[in-house]
Amino acid sequence: MVKKGTNILILFLVGFFFTIFFLSYSFTGSPNISNAAIRVDNKKCTDCHSKINKGKYVHGPTAVGQCTICHVKTGRHKFKPLSMQISGLCFKCHNKKNFESDKHVHGAVKAGLCTQCHNPHHSKYKFLLRNKQPGLCFKCHSKKMVDKKFIHGPVALGTCTVCHNPHQSNFPKMLMAKGNNVCFTCHTDKAIGVKTAKFVHTPVKKSCVSCHSPHATNYKYQLKAPGRKALCLGCHKKKKAWIAEVKTKHGALKTKKGCLACHNPHFSNYPYQLIKQPMALCLSCHDKRIKATDGKMLPNMKAFFAKYKDWHGPIKQKDCTACHNPHGSNNFRMLRKYFPPTFYAPFAVKNYALCFMCHEKSLVLTPRTTTLTGFRNGSQNLHYVHVNKPVKGRTCIACHSPHATNNPFHIRNSVPFGAWALPIGFKETKNGGSCSPGCHVTRYFNRIKAIKNR
Repeated sequence: MVKKGTNILILFLVGFFFTIFFLSYSFTGSPNISNAAIRVDNKKCTDCHSKINKGKYVHGPTAVGQCTICHVKTGRHKFKPLSMQISGLCFKCHNKKNFESDKHVHGAVKAGLCTQCHNPHHSKYKFLLRNKQPGLCFKCHSKKMVDKKFIHGPVALGTCTVCHNPHQSNFPKMLMAKGNNVCFTCHTDKAIGVKTAKFVHTPVKKSCVSCHSPHATNYKYQLKAPGRKALCLGCHKKKKAWIAEVKTKHGALKTKKGCLACHNPHFSNYPYQLIKQPMALCLSCHDKRIKATDGKMLPNMKAFFAKYKDWHGPIKQKDCTACHNPHGSNNFRMLRKYFPPTFYAPFAVKNYALCFMCHEKSLVLTPRTTTLTGFRNGSQNLHYVHVNKPVKGRTCIACHSPHATNNPFHIRNSVPFGAWALPIGFKETKNGGSCSPGCHVTRYFNRIKAIKNR
């Protein structure tokens, strides 16, 4: 009986081991595979990796449980059982040609470090990103670029990819478009202005980032220097030296707006990017009495021109800058050339350099003429008589207003003579006229037949 029981036990054990061998071979095709390998079935990955697909966004293969799209079947592993290098693995599905046709490829993409930015399984961020912008970008790029007082809108909101393509681009810096066109995708008003304006500032034509930082600065509008003057003078070095050296400075440059009081930094329909037609621009400030650098009060020029209708030639052309330098001058009242600021002046051609920019010098160099001027008594040139004196020559402004009058030939009603408004008393006749000034008795002149005066 003992022998019979022993035989039954032996048969049972042989049958049991045979069954185990058969089952192992059926599942694995190998008689030596370990039990751990049985757990490689895709359903079983999550037995250990229970959080592998719990994010808001899940990678496609992970979502459908096809782990072996990327991973090699193995037992419990001490390493990441990938079928190949990460870059090659990603490009099994993601077309590599998309990253080879463009001139500029992101360094991480070129190095095949896709998982530096993307989680291959799941993420709470779109596109399986490991972090939201700009935190993700700052893993490699220095955060100092935005550690400033004024930050560009897209950067402030963490949307770096508004301007940059995170993978590849045909343009430097991985930009979405060429140069200014990136800026114009948002700044559409500037895009229209650049295309339609008659005059465009040279830096604007070349590159917006000549003046603006695309990320952040300590100056308003992301300017690279204070925008009212310092930034402008960084390029306009000759103007910088001129403004610093001249004796008579333009008050507009001392205002809060600085250069921008007169110029549009981007574009304009007026030369030099002026914000208005030149004379209208001047009168936008000179529409009231203004204290000059010498302490005297300048008149309200807008009211002056409305009152007096016979305008001097440059005023008719609405060009104040024909006589005045808007950036300052070493001459009285910012005049472009020298002119005596007094009633009397010894005659010298250089003293009337301003007037001789337009008027002929011979007007005051020729004692007698029948053609140079209508202000003559017979052939006696009365301009010569008044101006060409070695000591007390009358300057042009002794009789003429350089801006406007209601009299012919821009003759003044009166002229300042110290505290006295010295009258001119000019009357015109058909062939001449008369003057009854405060400096001498009434005298007459006639261009056809000379009149003998006392």
